[in-house]
Amino acid sequence: MGEAVRMSTPLYQLKAEFFKTLGHPVRIRVLELLSVREHAVSEMLPQLGVEPAHLSQQLAVLRRANLVVARREGAAVHYSLTDPRVAELLAVARAILSGVLAGQAELLADLRAATSEPPA
Repeated sequence: MGEAVRMSTPLYQLKAEFFKTLGHPVRIRVLELLSVREHAVSEMLPQLGVEPAHLSQQLAVLRRANLVVARREGAAVHYSLTDPRVAELLAVARAILSGVLAGQAELLADLRAATSEPPA
C-alpha cells in the first residue's frame, strides 16, 4: 500500500486490516513463540505442526505487515518481532478471552442450576 493511500485511509480501516492479519491461528502461534524470543524456522515447525510451505506463507504475511523481521544466519532464517508491543497485545487478548470465558462458565453454571431445580 502506497504512502498516499495510507494517509487517506481512515484509521479504523487500517486497524481492521491489522486485525485481519492477526486472524489466523498459525500466525497467532508464530507471534506467541516470537514473543518469548527469536526463533529459527526449523525451531518453529515442530511446535506449529504445519508444513514448511504453509509456515512460509504465514511468515510472508507477517513480514508484509511489518510484524516480524527475518535474519539469515548461514542456511537458517531466524525471525523476531519488529515491536515488543505485539507481545503485549497478545497478552491483553488472552486476558480479555479469559474474562469472557469465565463469564460464559458462570452463565453455563447458572443455566445448569436452573434446569436441575424442580419447577415451582
